[in-house]
Amino acid sequence: MDAFSLTALRCRELLASREVSATELVRLYLDQIAALDPQVGAYLLVTQEEALRRAAAVDAKRPAERKPWEGVPIALKDVLCTEGVETTCGSKILKGYVPPYDATAVAKLREAGLIFLGKLNMDEFAMGSSTENSGYQLTRNPWDLERVPGGSSGGSAACVAAAEAPWALGTDTGGSIRQPASLCGVVGLKPTYGAVSRYGLVAFASSLDQIGPLTRDVKDAAALLDLIAGRDPMDSTSLGLPQPIAIPRATDLVGKRFGIIGEFMGDACEAGVREVFNDAVAHIHALGGVCEEVSLPSVAKGIAAYYIIAPAEASSNLARFDGVRYGHRTAGTENLFEMYLRSRSEGFGPEVKRRIMIGTYVLSAGYYEAYYGQAQRTRTLIIEDFQRAFARFDYLISPTSPTVAFTIGERTEDPLAMYLSDLCTIPVNLAGLPAISLPAGLSRGLPVGLQLIGPHFSEQGLLEAAHALEQRLAFRALPPIVEVIR
Repeated sequence: MDAFSLTALRCRELLASREVSATELVRLYLDQIAALDPQVGAYLLVTQEEALRRAAAVDAKRPAERKPWEGVPIALKDVLCTEGVETTCGSKILKGYVPPYDATAVAKLREAGLIFLGKLNMDEFAMGSSTENSGYQLTRNPWDLERVPGGSSGGSAACVAAAEAPWALGTDTGGSIRQPASLCGVVGLKPTYGAVSRYGLVAFASSLDQIGPLTRDVKDAAALLDLIAGRDPMDSTSLGLPQPIAIPRATDLVGKRFGIIGEFMGDACEAGVREVFNDAVAHIHALGGVCEEVSLPSVAKGIAAYYIIAPAEASSNLARFDGVRYGHRTAGTENLFEMYLRSRSEGFGPEVKRRIMIGTYVLSAGYYEAYYGQAQRTRTLIIEDFQRAFARFDYLISPTSPTVAFTIGERTEDPLAMYLSDLCTIPVNLAGLPAISLPAGLSRGLPVGLQLIGPHFSEQGLLEAAHALEQRLAFRALPPIVEVIR
């Protein structure tokens, strides 16, 4: 049995037919982790004993007693609270923190009977586009171990690309599911803001954060979204979805209109990425869809607005990490102020400190209206641009990332270059829209993602369109690291 050939749906089928036991399936992925993760570095923590214990409990049940997804493994980004299992958010300030409860999305998966393989590496507090900001280790791209996997859900994307789990949960604040999905050649879905509860997701920017799937194909993305979506009384911003998500079956795009966002096709977009994108547009036409260019003038200001709004929210959310209630507390201080100062200085990394300082500045007296207020007005303009575009088109399309995976260390000394990695994804978060990235081809031997964006709560239609296009694109390439196993 080859982990690279398995999807989560296929795992479910094998368990249902009893061709494989839950223990055998879990051991397959644990062996994959043991063989590949020393090179990839996707996992911060592997919960091997607990996974095998739960698998044995599943195997002990009669088939009629099992839930449909019971026994299927999954891995979780380390920003999601897991009862009894360390949750660090990739930060030293939370080293040793063990939550007393599960995030709602995690609880839903646990109730469905999925087996957790472990917690995945990430940029500290989800702040980054390369996973180089982790406080613990470097995660490498399975397509080229000298390149980044993207971020902040780089551990989740690399884990799925290396078949170290059939699927994983990530979070997306400004592209942190879709961008690493693009760089690692997997599917990444950011749901509509409010479709999935944020309860138990350690907050970065509360008006932008959203939990979503990283998977090997679109069908798995639909299945995982259906498992985690829903209204939650513990999250006042959650709405759920209008109806349950069905496994997509569409085979064509007849009658569908796609708008190509012109602002994302400029000089920042690599020639090879544009070439793969143009090929994908040709496939849309072949499936009966219509593609035309559309202008969304305000999205060009998306990064500037995001890097005021997100740090402002982060400076507020991260104030709770002060060494008093949980996480790292420095020793030997003489007073409370010194304890606050040294605990936060030692616990937070450079990028988190940078964003806290920016956020505190733009919220300060005399600057609030000039920066934060102006950014919020720009956000409204971006929302209105999308609304006008959706009056003409069913979906909007663009490259997911303007470049393929860049080399480790290439952008660490240039924060602005790093921020531009999310050029095509950030406006979607500012507008609260759903979007999916699927692998569309290779440039220089590295994956290129195609982004499809839909109106609010259009997940079912978006998944149907993505599935039809996925079948046409027929992306079957595997990362070179597969040779380590074979």
